[in-house]
Amino acid sequence: MRKFSSYAMITVKGIGMGAADVIPGVSGGTIAFLTGIYEELINSIKSVNTQAFRLLFTGRIKMFWNHINGTFLVSLILGIAISFFSLARLMQYLMANEPIPLWSFFFGLIIASAILILKDIDLTKVKNAIALLLGTAAGATICLVSPTETPDQLWFIFICGAIAICAMILPGISGSFILLLLGKYEYMLKALTDFNLTAILVFVAGAAIGIVSFSHFLSWLLRKYHTATISALAGIMIGSLLKVWPWQLQIGEVSRPVMPFQPDLQPLFSGHIGLAVLFAVIGAALVLVLGLTASRKQKMMDSEKLQ
Repeated sequence: MRKFSSYAMITVKGIGMGAADVIPGVSGGTIAFLTGIYEELINSIKSVNTQAFRLLFTGRIKMFWNHINGTFLVSLILGIAISFFSLARLMQYLMANEPIPLWSFFFGLIIASAILILKDIDLTKVKNAIALLLGTAAGATICLVSPTETPDQLWFIFICGAIAICAMILPGISGSFILLLLGKYEYMLKALTDFNLTAILVFVAGAAIGIVSFSHFLSWLLRKYHTATISALAGIMIGSLLKVWPWQLQIGEVSRPVMPFQPDLQPLFSGHIGLAVLFAVIGAALVLVLGLTASRKQKMMDSEKLQ
């Protein structure tokens, strides 16, 4: 039985997930992975099934709530919602005015995340190595796809919600980046800052249907092919580094990663390399501290079970 402080910490983790999902290129699933709630999140979402609705519609509310791990989900969603509404303007400002420190921070975060995830994976096994390579290729390919123009009708916003939420729970793939590819990132960010309730509710409805459907498939993969799935997810994170590389050159509608010390680009990026390294180190250090803390806590829990 969790205490109130434990659920408060889950809300804090939700705030972290929401903050990551506001940034195109950073996944809330990565934060869930890092903070040790990823599989509980997937299994809780998966439990919203026909059995859950049967319990709900027959008046067995407490059994329904326990079945879907309701307090965990509400605590997490509360944190994500707080983050979405409070950080949307901040993220708009940072992306416009301080892009290199911002992207550097998330670059360091993702590198350290991938290292932590892969440290217990045996990559000498062919299936794990292939899964890692395929995941990396998939992540890089998604990052190099060009954004496109799409309609603003509510039916398409619904579809965007269903697709983007699937990406949001995958470590490495950002739901915001999928929205960028679908041409709806700025539209939804503006909907949040303007509190466009119709667009927000339609998007949330699509997300609710998408996440319940996708979570069953992901849960099945984790249950049947756990190590290979984790390897592929780590690969997707590595591939997504192309999107959060701090130095991007805008070519028409598309951004492409470039090296900052190229002679012809130095005037654009001069003076930013040291700052970028600093924020990348801060991001990596934050992840490593979280990872070590979670690992220590898990070992304590395991030792208590043995006693």
